[in-house]
Amino acid sequence: MTVNQYGQPIGDALPDWSARPRPGDVVLTGQHCRLEPLDADRHGRDLYEAYATAPDGRDWTYMTGGPFLCRDGFDAYLRAAAQSPDPKHYAIINLALGKAVATFSLMRIDPANGVIEVGNVAFSPLLKQKTAATEAQFLLMGYVFGDLGYRRYEWKCDSLNAPSRKAAERLGFSFEGISGRRSSTRAGLGTLPGSRSSTRNGLSSKRHSSSGWPLTISMPGIGRQGGWRTSGRRWQPRRKSPSSCCAATTYCNSLM
Repeated sequence: MTVNQYGQPIGDALPDWSARPRPGDVVLTGQHCRLEPLDADRHGRDLYEAYATAPDGRDWTYMTGGPFLCRDGFDAYLRAAAQSPDPKHYAIINLALGKAVATFSLMRIDPANGVIEVGNVAFSPLLKQKTAATEAQFLLMGYVFGDLGYRRYEWKCDSLNAPSRKAAERLGFSFEGISGRRSSTRAGLGTLPGSRSSTRNGLSSKRHSSSGWPLTISMPGIGRQGGWRTSGRRWQPRRKSPSSCCAATTYCNSLM
């Protein structure tokens, strides 16, 4: 533990730290899926059809977009997402189907401090609870920690969004706490801090008050000298020194 000139503890020193690169237009391929930069023209039809396999619109309740009742509204949403540098959106391609079946993004990107959040996790029924769904998350984590060298990987969700909490815990995140209400979406006032509350294309439902609160989950982060290793089918973080690790707040509204 480092102590400053006043005798105050200020945490572990990171003498080799430098600002990290922003996420780029990478293609990440696993055994069951491939991540590609979101392209509205290339992925639009597959994604619209994949989301249309859901029996109703409940998957979008805690999201900042959707449900999409027409293709035009969805295409407008997708074009805006594909052009956004933050959040940086990626399409998930199911290799067995050869089609895009989901999207998610890296957002609230803070290169100077090595902090990033996974969000806008919109998994269709064609990917939910499949091996490829887990692999997609770990491909993105491996890219953030191993290739970009970030120190914190965050996941935020409405405290009422039980599937999102369950997904985060299954992926190895640890609960950190619940913060106060800050903004509103269709799910109510208990939404993630900093979430967008502007009107989205294709939305028809009203805003409501709720008792939900933003929930914080965390996982070990990996510093510049860290890395990722595989153990069977599970990916695990590799730690090299105490100074290369940091707890990661994790949140995110999820359709997993």
